[in-house]
Amino acid sequence: MSETALSIVPAWDEDLELILAAAVAAGDTALGYFRKSFGVHWKNEGRSPVSEADLAANDILKGRLLAARPDYGWLSEETDDDETRLTRETVFVVDPIDGTRAFISGKDLWCVSIAVVHRGQPVAGVLYAPALGEVFQATLDGEARKNGDAIAVRDAGDILKIAIAEDLIGKLALPYRKTMLRVSHVPSLAYRLAMIADGRIDGTVVKRNSHDWDLAAADLILSRAGGALRSVDGEPLSYNRPIVTHGVLGAASGSALSALLAASRPLEPH
Repeated sequence: MSETALSIVPAWDEDLELILAAAVAAGDTALGYFRKSFGVHWKNEGRSPVSEADLAANDILKGRLLAARPDYGWLSEETDDDETRLTRETVFVVDPIDGTRAFISGKDLWCVSIAVVHRGQPVAGVLYAPALGEVFQATLDGEARKNGDAIAVRDAGDILKIAIAEDLIGKLALPYRKTMLRVSHVPSLAYRLAMIADGRIDGTVVKRNSHDWDLAAADLILSRAGGALRSVDGEPLSYNRPIVTHGVLGAASGSALSALLAASRPLEPH
């Protein structure tokens, strides 16, 4: 390809290629630990497990991505937060293994999640689920794709397939509960959002205190597939803020989203 042709490739497409290659490298490394014996320790006062595979994948991602884009900031679940990221217009937002509990227990539903966030908005995103052989990807102005094929949310029917924690169902308005079928627990939040993007389920409710790294890549993929992730008040999410946790969220498309958000508002204390 000529230098002239290269010069007109959008920057986010180049970043997508970069994060896709890094995700595959990190995910394949993590896969080498999967269903084998490895070390695990606990953080956040014993609430969150971290495996050797999480740390190995994080090292690969941080080394590759920041070497290629040294002017970008860095936000990862497995790296101590460095607030210099707040001074950067563009930031990598990374979860080396989203669904660590599933990974540790030998379940397939985990993925590497990488987003490029520019001025608070995801502009390139990749989810790589190596145990399933699945890659989801999108850029801000491109199609959402799964294993190279375009994907889209499905048209909502009379009964909606909604992924929601069992302890939240009873807090939803009764009329809404009659329109939904609960989907069994999906341990990776990022992958759960991807399931909406490729039409397997209609929506999900996300509990309080999800993090930027759980959401940013999947948020973009879902939006490019025709869906949306919103606060219960209908607001889009902003990333790379001083506080990287979020309140109760809903994800779906069209009228299914508006109904889901309305039913979920009682879950968010005001």
